[in-house]
Amino acid sequence: MSQPQKLSFIRRLSQIGTLLGTWSGGVKVGSDKFGNVYYRSRRKEPGRRERRWVIYAGEPEASKVPPEWHGWLHHTMQEPILDTSPFHKPWQKPHEPNLTGTAGAYFPPGHPSQGSRRAAATGDYEAWKPEE
Repeated sequence: MSQPQKLSFIRRLSQIGTLLGTWSGGVKVGSDKFGNVYYRSRRKEPGRRERRWVIYAGEPEASKVPPEWHGWLHHTMQEPILDTSPFHKPWQKPHEPNLTGTAGAYFPPGHPSQGSRRAAATGDYEAWKPEE
């Protein structure tokens, strides 16, 4: 596991400001399996959409937001899709955040971190030779 990053003073102030704003003007709507918590504003200004936001569990990473909450955050739907919704199909894979840069990242066979070995080509491949 990687070392926690040292947060800058400005980033800490930003996080404190978001938490204070959430405490004073936010209403909790729900949370997801990653531990992210979703909020909407208590008051809606006339002529404007309500404000919606997420407080991330751990490091802020937008790819940790599942599709049902992404649609809600971006005002594509009025309410988030529940797990019991008919929109969830048994053949769908569960949402995974982007794992690039983590221990769970995908490396194809033949990648240097996988030993630089890959399966030999099958009989349908013939290498090009410039002298021919």
